[in-house]
Amino acid sequence: MKKSILAFASVIGWIGAEAGQPADRPNIVFILADDMGYGDVSCLNPEGKIKTPNLDRIARSGVVFTDAHSGSAVCTPTRYSLLTGRYSWRSTLKSGVLFGYDEAIIPSDRKTVAAMLKDQGYQTACFGKWHLGWTWNNISQGAGNVDFSKPITHGPTTLGFDYFYGISGSLDMAPYVYVENDRPTSVPDRETEGHNLPVGAEGYNGAFWRKGPTGSDFDHQDCLPNLTRRAVKYIEEKSTTGKPYFLCFPMPAPHTPLLPSEEFQGKSGVSPYADFVMMVDAEVGKILDAVKQSGQQQNTIVVFASDNGFAPAADLKGQTGKGHNPSAIYRGHKADLYDGGHRIPCLMQWPAKIRKAHVVSQTICLADFVATFAQISGYQLAGNEAEDSYNLLPAIRKPGYSRTIREATVHHSVNGNFSIRKGDWKLLLSPGSGGWSSPTPGKEEEGLPQVQLYNLKNDPSEKNNVYAGHPELVTELKALLQKYVQEGRSTPGKPQKNDGEYPWKQLEWMDQEINFSR
Repeated sequence: MKKSILAFASVIGWIGAEAGQPADRPNIVFILADDMGYGDVSCLNPEGKIKTPNLDRIARSGVVFTDAHSGSAVCTPTRYSLLTGRYSWRSTLKSGVLFGYDEAIIPSDRKTVAAMLKDQGYQTACFGKWHLGWTWNNISQGAGNVDFSKPITHGPTTLGFDYFYGISGSLDMAPYVYVENDRPTSVPDRETEGHNLPVGAEGYNGAFWRKGPTGSDFDHQDCLPNLTRRAVKYIEEKSTTGKPYFLCFPMPAPHTPLLPSEEFQGKSGVSPYADFVMMVDAEVGKILDAVKQSGQQQNTIVVFASDNGFAPAADLKGQTGKGHNPSAIYRGHKADLYDGGHRIPCLMQWPAKIRKAHVVSQTICLADFVATFAQISGYQLAGNEAEDSYNLLPAIRKPGYSRTIREATVHHSVNGNFSIRKGDWKLLLSPGSGGWSSPTPGKEEEGLPQVQLYNLKNDPSEKNNVYAGHPELVTELKALLQKYVQEGRSTPGKPQKNDGEYPWKQLEWMDQEINFSR
């Protein structure tokens, strides 16, 4: 017995000896790309035309999730789910996204993954695109009256982050001002004109952003490199403190504006978007290198994911014409209920615990990382926390783990439409995409069935709607979705309340009788 205890102690000591890092609490680095498709990562889409050697590095040593989904098919809702472990449609935001001047949608009393890890002794920081709202000073008088010399409120530092540096929304959304902790780093000294180089225009395609006030230290072209430099510096500094850290790095790319540096312009041979993806991969490589050079690589978790699928504004036609589909074999793209809208690349490395590279083919959701990090850090989730988050640790730690972790997964489109996936079956409570691909909501849906049912094992591209032949499955899945909505959670536990007024317009389907005779 004594010998086994000593052996266990020596293993713990080996892991924990890295630069004085506690053995039982790994560092956590979460990198979230913006609008990057499943098919844009070469290890997931060998037929694709984009090479991502740094993301492939993670795959070769860690876990590849081949059936991972974002919390929504658009930006803001996914960030909400990632931080709270809760489906975004439970918040006050039932459809769409926030913009640069919008108020916060996460209440200060809701526990985020950052606050949770902070309670467990972690140093916490976020660098990048926030896109969850905060209160600009004097915003009540209108965007033109914001006082950028004064602090913001209800921002990241009120939700568990010790430190924040980044931007309020997407890189094409004004105002173009960095905020460090709660203060803008500069007062806008110019009004940047709207910039739009449409596909086919002379110049570098896709350099689009809206008109708006711009800080003296703000440069669109340097935004991504600037954020990476600061994230790398954070890793270098915090790895010497003897305390674990949680670094959230929500990149503003490859979302528009497409601004790859000169080194990457034309490098892909496919499109400006593909060039930008290659630059994103290179920036991920800098983070991986910083973790390795810190001496704490063994016990540092690095997760890479995207917030939703590829955005068609980044020139889908030009890429498919050269043999590259950012959604791979999956139908649709950003904003849609179809898998191209929310099936995302998701990779994870943790050398101390993932000793053998493997694939997890189970359906997972980005919301699940809250419960997973709670388990890893020893935090006990309360009944009103992470209501839609499942612990992925068994599948991460055990190659070939076959027990189903998620009962079912709810998907949500930009329009607020719902679908639900259970096993091989996926039910869309919509005649069309619910988003931007055809059939779009409205006229293009006329004459189509009310719902769509696909067997993703036999039909991963969602081509054959088989709802009429499986009325019992349609009824079962619809009832399960209704249960999830009404109980305020999809995990076991005491029912909780959803936020916002009820009933929601998007839930009109709950009372509809489905016609199976078509």
